[in-house]
Amino acid sequence: MQRRVFGAWLILVGLSLTALLALSAHAAFRAVAAHGSTPAAIVAISSSGYEVDDHFPGAALLYADAPAVPATPAASHGTTGTTALPPLPIPNAAAEAIALRTVGVVSALPFTMAHVAAIDRGRAIQCLTAAIYYEAASEPDAGQQAVAQTILNRVRHPAFPATVCGVVYQGSEHSGCQFSFACDGSMARIPSRAAWDRAQRVAVLALAGRVYAPVGLATHYHTYSVTPVWNRALVMTDAVGAHFFHRWKGYWGTPAAFHQHYAGGEPIPGPHPHAIPDAPLALALALALALPTAPVAAAVEIRPAYRDSGKPIALVAHMTADNLPPASTVLDRWKDSGKPLR
Repeated sequence: MQRRVFGAWLILVGLSLTALLALSAHAAFRAVAAHGSTPAAIVAISSSGYEVDDHFPGAALLYADAPAVPATPAASHGTTGTTALPPLPIPNAAAEAIALRTVGVVSALPFTMAHVAAIDRGRAIQCLTAAIYYEAASEPDAGQQAVAQTILNRVRHPAFPATVCGVVYQGSEHSGCQFSFACDGSMARIPSRAAWDRAQRVAVLALAGRVYAPVGLATHYHTYSVTPVWNRALVMTDAVGAHFFHRWKGYWGTPAAFHQHYAGGEPIPGPHPHAIPDAPLALALALALALPTAPVAAAVEIRPAYRDSGKPIALVAHMTADNLPPASTVLDRWKDSGKPLR
């Protein structure tokens, strides 16, 4: 009797454990469905951090082994490059005084494309959309707006190009992209239509004057999983989604520094052509330019017999225009030779 009771108890415990495991698995599947699956590569990199000098490869490469998945890169591994600052336009003391008066996060001014040619507006929308998509496609709306604001802040800063496409694809002419998606092959994937349209809506509103104030005058960002070397010299303005946003210290991070006007003349959307030709071509070009040129003789030094050489020969008057062969000279008795006998 005791054995039967003990066996029934073991069966009851086993059924309880099975039910508990089933509930746990169901909860896990619900969590994955709610937050999206995370590739193993992201988990591995996110857990340790990564030191970078200029940029970190775009997240789209993490999906290269899953061709069936649409090209909707996550925003968990994007970071911007940096560049050298120009000389101060004002004395150091005045610049320090302006920096001391700037306290807290200062909102950027609305970006405007009024009186801009339609072709420039279209190219700016395309370039800004691509940057938002490849850098923050998986981010919430606030994360995409923050990325767009950072790009437009760069357009107004004299350390960067004065066009949207120029900023987005800066450095791609020598594979040192400020935004890594332009150099790491991410753009070879076909974008997800729904995600691209969402990024485009954010781009259009940003170019029309919508300001995302929380990031202030940020010109750089990186994710929680990386530690770029430039963030030691910058000030963090906000954390939005997976990204931390930074501005420059001192005068270059104040509103007075963002005085660059939009230049127009947007370049063709896409990575820039390489500015440095291949070494063999460059060497051949240098040798060709170094070769001495042959002297050209003056007309008076040419002998009369050779002065007209090279000119076309005029037609002789008696030549026939049709250039037909002469009449046949075959005798009549031989004209029928070769015909079959009847």
